[in-house]
Order: sequence, then C-alpha cells, then structure tokens
Amino acid sequence: MSGLKLFRTDTTNSGVTEVAPRLAEVEADVQRLVEAHMETLLGVRFLASEYSTGPVHGGRIDSLGLDENGSPVIVEYKRGVDAGVINQGLFYSAWLMDHRADFEHLVRDRLGVMAASQVLWSGPRLICIAGDFTRYDVHAVREHRRSIDLVRYRLFGSDLLGLETVASVSGGMQVVRRACRRVVARVAADVQGGAMMELANAVDEALLGLGDGVNRVERKQYRAYQRQRNFACLCPPQRTKLLVYLKADPKHVDLVPGFTRDVSGLGHHGTGDLEVQLRTSRDVERAQDLFRASYAAA
Repeated sequence: MSGLKLFRTDTTNSGVTEVAPRLAEVEADVQRLVEAHMETLLGVRFLASEYSTGPVHGGRIDSLGLDENGSPVIVEYKRGVDAGVINQGLFYSAWLMDHRADFEHLVRDRLGVMAASQVLWSGPRLICIAGDFTRYDVHAVREHRRSIDLVRYRLFGSDLLGLETVASVSGGMQVVRRACRRVVARVAADVQGGAMMELANAVDEALLGLGDGVNRVERKQYRAYQRQRNFACLCPPQRTKLLVYLKADPKHVDLVPGFTRDVSGLGHHGTGDLEVQLRTSRDVERAQDLFRASYAAA
C-alpha cells in the first residue's frame, strides 16, 4: 500500500522484521477472500458471485451485495492496475439499474422478503478493488455522478490483508445534503423550535467534518454516515433529544446514564451498538471523541 510499511515486533529480542507487501497470484484469489468476509471487510452482505447479466448484455458481475443501508453494491476486482475496472463497473451498474426486479428477486432469495422490500435504489454503489489505481482513475470517479469507491489491497505475509480507500465519491450527495438539511430544520422547528434544528445541524457538521471520504445516505428512519461502511446513524429529532448510533464498541466506553447506552441486541433504527443521547450543544462536544473513535473503527 502506498507509503505503508508493516513490521512484526519481536519482544524477546527487541527487534522488528518487515513484512513485505505483495499482490495476489491471480485476481480470483482476491475475489474469493473478499466474498468470504465481505460483511466484515466492506460492510456489505454478499449475494452472488460471477452473476450473469444474460445473453444479450453478455457479462458477469464479479460480486453483488447489499450494504447496511439497503443500497445495491457491485464489486469489481483486478489483481494489479487496470484502466478498465471503472468503466467495466459502470457498465454493470447501468445494467443493474435497468434490471431492478432481477436484483430484488436475488435479495429475496438470499436475505428474505423484508430486505427485498427495502432496497435503496437512490444510492447504488460501485466498489473497485485493485492492486493500485492511477491519478487518472481518481480523477475519473470524481467526474461521474455515481457512488464509487476505489480500494487498494495488499497482502502481507501469509495471513494479513490490507485495504486502503484511495477515493470515495457519492453521486448526487451534495444535492441530498442541502435538501435534507431543510427537512431536518423543518421537523426540528415543529418539535422544539430552533434548539433542535441547531443541534441536528451541529451533529451533521461534526460527522461530515471527520474526513473527506464521508458519505451520507438518507433513509426514512435514519441518516447514515459512512466511509465504506456506516460509522454513525442519526435518527430524526425527538421532542427533547437526538439519538445517534455509533459503531464504537460499548465495552470500551465508560457508559454514562442519560448520555451513552449499550444497545447490543436491542432493536433500533440504523446500525451500531452504542447509543448516544444528545440534548444540548455541550453534549455534542462531549460526543466528539466517540464520533472520532467510531469513524476510525470504520
């Protein structure tokens, strides 16, 4: 990976040994590894491998999946650098948007009727995983109005895998952000006037400001913030508080009654096991370290 070196530490002899990075022998090795652990690595539930697009279209999608927010995901792999990986993925993305019923049927077969009924067609994603990308690739994804992630991989030794997001673009997200801020403001004004509006905007700014690669996905029940996978979900304002769910591990957090709560195994909208309750701007400041920890974990 660019600029990254990995070392094994020998505490006995106080020495270190560099673990040399390498590419996979063949593209299929990367594909098998990611598909076997797709939810852990990408936050995407695996649906199908080498999915045929039919005799007319004449193609095979490397991997199909569904992310945490219900967005369809296409994953394309290349062993090294390949200028065609983005165009190939966009080719399949166009096919997918024209064959929504086929995809929903696949989701129904693999994940059930409920998951199929909640597919978020406003936010389909393309993830390209390759040995490397050129500066032209990074520029190209920024010119497309699609949600595209470029992910560089490296293998270290016999049992280590590294993934690095080189570029992440969410199609149409700037428009969504502006529109949704007005929605949040209107709902907050109906509930508790300007206080809830300002609080919701403060949380939005804080989460979006954690990094350049933060995308936001709007669902009816919550708003998700993600970098590859969700790290925070903001629910619509209640009368006196906002609820944010984070991917931070509750076991590693000093829980404070009325502020943080372990919701592992409890039903709630969005994703994450740590619930943060925000009532004032001071609560938002108190939550900053938790926001950063969840962002880093994602």
